[in-house]
Amino acid sequence: MPTISMFYGIIVSMFFEIQEKHHLPHIHIRYQGYKASIAIEDARLLAGELPPRQLRMVQVWVDLHREELLADWELATEGVEPFRIDPLK
Repeated sequence: MPTISMFYGIIVSMFFEIQEKHHLPHIHIRYQGYKASIAIEDARLLAGELPPRQLRMVQVWVDLHREELLADWELATEGVEPFRIDPLK
């Protein structure tokens, strides 16, 4: 699962060698001991947990980069490694 962005200790990843199809475009987040899945469409928490501040940062980042994330999702569903996306600044 390649890292597509990192900011403030938050690691954002996306699978690209998908053997079973995921129906909802999403990203995987790791922060310290936390793990979560976030929907690209509306930045909602799908699974796992994050501290409130880090969750909000990820949601803002998703809002800013939604088009790039959806383009990366399309690449990932074709088995192509997604591009890196600028971090939250």
